[in-house]
Amino acid sequence: MAPLLVLFLAALLEASGDAMVRGGLRGSGVMRGAWFAAGAIALFAYGCAVNSPNWNFGRLIGVYVVLFFLLAQLIGWVFFREMPSRAIVTGGALILAGGAVITCWR
Repeated sequence: MAPLLVLFLAALLEASGDAMVRGGLRGSGVMRGAWFAAGAIALFAYGCAVNSPNWNFGRLIGVYVVLFFLLAQLIGWVFFREMPSRAIVTGGALILAGGAVITCWR
C-alpha cells in the first residue's frame, strides 16, 4: 500500500507541476517566475518520488500512468475548466484497463 501512496503523490506532483508551468507560461511579471519556480520544484520532487519505490520499473510506470491520467483530468477540470471529451474518456478507459492488466496479471 505504501508504494501506491508514493505513486499517487508522484502523480499529484507531476500533474500539479505541469499546471504550475502552464500558469507561468500564461502569467506575467513576478507571478510568472513564481509559477515557473514552483513548477520546477514540484517536477523535481515528482522525479524523486516516482523512482523511490523498489518495484519493477515497467510495472511501476504502468500503474503510475493510470494515477497520472486520473489526476491530470481532475486538475484540468477543476483549475482550467476543461471537460474531458468523449475521445479522452474512451482513451482513459483503455488506460485504466491497461493499468488493471499490469497490476493484476500474475
